[in-house]
Amino acid sequence: MSGRTEVWFYHLLAQPLERTLPSLLERAGQRGWRVCVQVVSEQRLQSLDELLWTYKPDSFLPHGSARDGDPHLQKVWLTTQSDNLNGAQVRICADGASAQEAVSSGEPYERVILIFDGADDVALTAARAEWKALKEDGCALSYWQQTESGGWEKKA
Repeated sequence: MSGRTEVWFYHLLAQPLERTLPSLLERAGQRGWRVCVQVVSEQRLQSLDELLWTYKPDSFLPHGSARDGDPHLQKVWLTTQSDNLNGAQVRICADGASAQEAVSSGEPYERVILIFDGADDVALTAARAEWKALKEDGCALSYWQQTESGGWEKKA
């Protein structure tokens, strides 16, 4: 695995993925990063696709998926696969997508982010298992816990 890739764990407590993902993508865009967002179901992908077009009345986040084509033109790419068709520097894994798979893919990600729901026992257990495995592999890990206001506090 890669010791160069940073892996950040984002523990959702106060707000769901739908409220936090747009701001994370906006911040990545401000840094000039291309992002690939991976989820495990096509239904969830379609839900996030719609969300990113409508999450603010006066704004949207340009993005694409396999349905749209031309991944190399997309700064944000939504997928259910382990591909990195848009040349992303950041991989966001949510809803059961594996950060460990992203790190072991050989893609030169600067950062892999695992977002998990703290109210979901299955997601919490899976995130703990990924933390342990990635730590054993020598990855640089950070753990961020969501505050009541929806911000983030670094815990480890």
